[in-house]
Amino acid sequence: MSKTLMIACGALAKETKELIDKYGWQVDLKALPAQHHMTPLKITADLDRMLQDLRDGYQRVIVVYGECGATGIDRVLEKHGAVRVSGPHCYDMYLGEATFQQLMEEEPGTFFLTDWLLRAYEKAVLRGLGLDRYPELLKDYFGNYRKLVYLSQSPNEKLLQKAQSIASAMGWDFEHRHTGYGDLETRLKKLMEEDN
Repeated sequence: MSKTLMIACGALAKETKELIDKYGWQVDLKALPAQHHMTPLKITADLDRMLQDLRDGYQRVIVVYGECGATGIDRVLEKHGAVRVSGPHCYDMYLGEATFQQLMEEEPGTFFLTDWLLRAYEKAVLRGLGLDRYPELLKDYFGNYRKLVYLSQSPNEKLLQKAQSIASAMGWDFEHRHTGYGDLETRLKKLMEEDN
């Protein structure tokens, strides 16, 4: 029996797996669908169900999730004796709290993309928000944005060009910041060290 289980958001699962491999952590990894962000109540319901089913098989459970609009996620974790990597969302986890706050102060109308969100852009953003069926909603959703910041985890020319293309099509300023794993790595390492 593995003593630690990590449950990750689907949008962070790839990077979480890469960090597990990098450090040779002896953990099991499960993920919830990233699409749950479109219906955040599914996050807490499915997380509760997963913890109910799996918790007894592990000494420790680390949840790799931000708050992500999921009201009550920390209450679910407390109920099952699980812990969560700190941070309200993955942008904060990749950039760090101070840098994220600085970018938001500089331009509150900033839209962020990560590698996962760029790869899933058509499904998560266009179809997820119904823009493929109702393009007239584009201004309602994005009318107050002025800038796109692409936070890359693994440099990729194709993703960079896609991010630039989205910014150009929206008429937004563009900035690329390579974050790698950022504070997600630091925060996960700290939680794993507390386990030893």
